[in-house]
Amino acid sequence: MPDDAVFLALAHPVRRRLLQILAEGPRIAGDLAEQFDLSRPAVAEHLQILRRAALVRDEQVGRQRRYHLTAEPLAEVEDWLHPFEHFWRARLRSFADIAEENT
Repeated sequence: MPDDAVFLALAHPVRRRLLQILAEGPRIAGDLAEQFDLSRPAVAEHLQILRRAALVRDEQVGRQRRYHLTAEPLAEVEDWLHPFEHFWRARLRSFADIAEENT
């Protein structure tokens, strides 16, 4: 089962968005901060939480920090969620059926 820190990190929409951005490739901290209507220290705090959960890693590049997605904890979440997938599929199928009837 994934560490609780991973679930806590994923619970916040800013951190989920940071992971989506980093899935496209490594980014400098300043570039990440520009993606949000938040202060740089606030974004840095979110990155720190992601780092503590091992969802991102950082490297020093000159005077800047470059962040990289670390996908292993996300794979653990996927493995943990897999047994529950049949609940989602059934609900999505029901939703699709209702939507089709109303069109």
